[in-house]
Amino acid sequence: MAVCSAAQSQGIPQVTLKIETASDGQTATLRLRGSIESEYLDELQAQVRKHRPRLVLDLDEVTLVDAAVVRFLVACEAGGIELLNCAPYIREWISQGHGRRK
Repeated sequence: MAVCSAAQSQGIPQVTLKIETASDGQTATLRLRGSIESEYLDELQAQVRKHRPRLVLDLDEVTLVDAAVVRFLVACEAGGIELLNCAPYIREWISQGHGRRK
């Protein structure tokens, strides 16, 4: 499990993204929890590379994403990674191209 945290508040780290890994022996699932912001993409990309080629991203407990993360998710799907339990607003942003660079 990987945990990415933002600034500390009174000495207690504020966790914004938690990554839990599960595998059935053939396919790995990365269960993402919390807010995914661009500052955490390096860690998330490292986890994706580590668990390829058969990978699922479970987004059931994702509460917030930014434009860079939407671009990352578009690239994941294009590369054959399944997005499971993708929130309707995230799916809409992906389909409308909100993650595209201008």
